[in-house]
Amino acid sequence: MKTGKGGIQGNYSFKSRFEEGEGTNPEELIGAAHAGCFSMALSAELANAGFTGTSVQTTAKVHLDKGDAGFGVTRIDLETEGTVPGADEATFVKLAEQAKANCPISRLLSPGAQISLSAKLA
Repeated sequence: MKTGKGGIQGNYSFKSRFEEGEGTNPEELIGAAHAGCFSMALSAELANAGFTGTSVQTTAKVHLDKGDAGFGVTRIDLETEGTVPGADEATFVKLAEQAKANCPISRLLSPGAQISLSAKLA
């Protein structure tokens, strides 16, 4: 599998998705896209509030569960940590919640999956 511009390329198979085989799977790719989009949205929220973050790192843990209708992505846990001089924890969490609400990938995925957020300053 390879993305259109070739930025991501990797093995993709039944074993990489449902077992411990080498390679990636759609859920990992969704997690990477979500983490990246959310980090950009949070950086924009910080800038709009007058802060310059020196680092924003986000992980998205995508949960694939089997239900009555088959497999589905039921939950995504966003975990973000930022280094933002001058910001306090409450402000950072508030801006992270705004970023979650405004992130295009969060908006795309939230009708079908619950999205949780854990945000803290480094």
